[in-house]
Amino acid sequence: MKEAPEPVLLFIPLMKELGMSWTEIKKSTRTELEGLLLAYHEYSALHSFDGYDEKDVSSMAKNKPHLRSQWVKYLETKRKYYAQVEKPTFKGLV
Repeated sequence: MKEAPEPVLLFIPLMKELGMSWTEIKKSTRTELEGLLLAYHEYSALHSFDGYDEKDVSSMAKNKPHLRSQWVKYLETKRKYYAQVEKPTFKGLV
């Protein structure tokens, strides 16, 4: 399989989705640009189904079954970032 040219995978999404100018892109290192794209992808996945619940997704998935897998990915991403950490208490110290 041929690799897509760099402008298609890196430059165009940065300009279109993040509103970066060509001079900003040229001044940044490739690592920074890839990090920005990765962060944007995570942000998009984290907020892709905001405002929907399981019932809404079930009704939409009747016509578009691929939404179910996207919903599961959304929930996994949300759990990853909003995991509830058990806070220590004084109860166990006594």
